[in-house]
This record gives sequence, structure tokens and C-alpha cells, in this order.
Amino acid sequence: MGAVAVQDETFGDLLRTWRQRRRVSQLDLAIEADVSARHISFLETGRARPSREMVMKLSEELGVPLRHRNRLLMAAGFAPVFPERAVRAPEMQVVREALDKILAGHEPYPALVVDAVWNLVAANSAAAMFMDGVPAELLEEPINVMRLSLHPDAMGGRLVNLPEVRAHLLYQLRRQAEASGDGQLAELHDELAAYTYPGVDLNVAHVPGPADILVPLRVRHGDRILSMFTTIATFGTPVDVTVSELAIETFWPNDEETAAAFQPSPRPS
Repeated sequence: MGAVAVQDETFGDLLRTWRQRRRVSQLDLAIEADVSARHISFLETGRARPSREMVMKLSEELGVPLRHRNRLLMAAGFAPVFPERAVRAPEMQVVREALDKILAGHEPYPALVVDAVWNLVAANSAAAMFMDGVPAELLEEPINVMRLSLHPDAMGGRLVNLPEVRAHLLYQLRRQAEASGDGQLAELHDELAAYTYPGVDLNVAHVPGPADILVPLRVRHGDRILSMFTTIATFGTPVDVTVSELAIETFWPNDEETAAAFQPSPRPS
């Protein structure tokens, strides 16, 4: 499912696609945007042309990602508004400094930064544990964190609770693909869902008990089993496409044994 070329897209088609993706009726969108349902209908059929302000307002009401807001603007005949700078661009220094501080501040536990399709952007030194023993072809740029997590020759082969983690990650990826309309995410989901794990029954999963709060990652690492959970953070109020798509994933120990395993060994006196 590839992206349609911008010149082949009409504003009305794109608006209808995003409205349906968000499961919003023409009437509901009209109420939120303070226009008539008739006007929304005319916009979708091409009988009316939106102003630049209307494109921005409808995009905001539908929660359209910045990258796709630019596409809506161009389809309506306007120049894109939101810039897209490379992470290493000079203008992004303040963002890089913030990311570096977050990653370093999370040591000794792993932390990493990913883009919209889960490609690795940056990581702290503790995240190297996820690369241990991984075949070189999986570490070629761009390194995809979701692929590393479930590939049988990478983390997928070391997860003690693979069925639970796989189910949650695939669900998350599918929902993200549906919400964003990103064909790369849909293709990634299908690739990961097709992985096989000899000797592992993917239909047998632990049923959460009353004491469970979340699904941890239980990973074999050397002679230990490390239990971790993750949190994901994003930048608030971004107006750059790249920044809007960055996510910081931090890993936390789920028990005292795991916390102790990450502590640096004491230096000999």
C-alpha cells in the first residue's frame, strides 16, 4: 500500500479519507469546524474550494499528522506550512541537545529515539544490549526497532513471554498504521506478523492477573532474565514534521533483580 502521488490527489478525496479514518461524520466535523455540513460535502466533492485557514482548521479538528497536513495544503493549491528538517541540521541543535540529555539521564537503563516508522534515530549506551548477537543485516541502516523486537534472530528469539509481547506490539503497530495512513507501517506490520518461531505456540499467552499492571518485556540476556517495561514520550506542540514524528522510548526495570543487573560493576580499589 504505497502513498499516492500528491499531483494525483484532490483535497476533497484526502479530506474524506481522513474524516472516515477518524470515524467522523460530515455533520460532526462541520459542528467542530463551525461550518455547515453542506460546506463539508461541497469540499469533499470539489464543488467548493477551501481557504488556507479552512484547510488548517479541518486538519486540526481531524488530528491529521503534520506531514499529511502539508499534503492537504498542496492538494488545495497552497504551499506547505510545516518544514521538515533532518535531525542533524544546524537548526535542530536544541532538539538534539534535549534528546542527548534525556538519553544520558536515563542511564544505566536503555533508552532510544525512533521516527514515525520505528527506525532508530539515537540511543544511549545501555541500549546496546538489544543489539547483542543480532545478525549484521538487521543492523544495517536504517535499523528498525520493531523489527529488532520481534525478529526470531534478534529480540524475538530471546523473549521469554514472546506471545504476549508480540500480540501487543502487532496491535500497537496496526493501530498506528490505521491512524496515520502510513503504508510503510502497514507493510512492516505484515512482515512482522509473518515471522515464525519454531517450537513456540503463539496462541498460548499469559492471562493477566489482578496483580498485573502492564505487560513486561522478559528478555534472556546471558544467564539472566531481565524484566522491563517501557514508556514513550513525544515533543509537545511541534511545528516541524521531523520533530512531530520523533518518539523517545525508555526502558525501566520491572523488578529488583533487573535493576541490579543494570548497575555498573564496582571498580576495584
